Amino acid sequence: MTKAVIFDLDGTLLDSMGVWDQVDIDFLNKRGIAVPPDYTTTVSAMQFRQIAEYTIARFGLKDTPEELMQEWDDMASVAYSTTVEAKPGALGYLHDLKAAGVKLGVATSLPPHLREPALRHVGMFGLFDDIVSVDDVNDVGKDQPDVYLLAAKRLGVKPTDCTVFEDLLVAMKSAKSVGMTVWAMHDDSSAADWPEICRLADGVLFDFHNAPRVL
Repeated sequence: MTKAVIFDLDGTLLDSMGVWDQVDIDFLNKRGIAVPPDYTTTVSAMQFRQIAEYTIARFGLKDTPEELMQEWDDMASVAYSTTVEAKPGALGYLHDLKAAGVKLGVATSLPPHLREPALRHVGMFGLFDDIVSVDDVNDVGKDQPDVYLLAAKRLGVKPTDCTVFEDLLVAMKSAKSVGMTVWAMHDDSSAADWPEICRLADGVLFDFHNAPRVL
């Protein structure tokens, strides 16, 4: 039996990937650049500074990584605190798991100043036993399992006693590599990987209304 459930935020609990798509569009449009088709997929598993450095190198920008990150932060902060919504059924599912005595954790790439306003906005703040991000594992991205292992450790359970909900294929592979059960949440941002996700995951969802109450 699963003793803890670890959730991703962007694209899993939060219907927020569109925020970053719009940030990419607006940011590059200001510089006269169209968003290349492969850009979003390429940066999806990177941490924030890696994305800034990659973007500068790819498009030959004169900005510093710090300047890019600040601009992106400013653009995203408004959306996360006012317009981002939860995936359908997510809030009720969290309450059901909590009532059943399951420990709840978050493993995310979002920094506190973005995730906390978003969680407050959608009514989820305070429901989790612990929240960890890639910042807590020396900025190691979700292409490695470090953030999931830290979440399990803080929740006081073995990796094999954890179920992870994720939307990114590369992140699912990392969680599976350390023995965690993985449920996939469909998100438009990872639609191209959906066939492989369906083969890899232990279960798939399009919202949380039919999420398993017994794990």
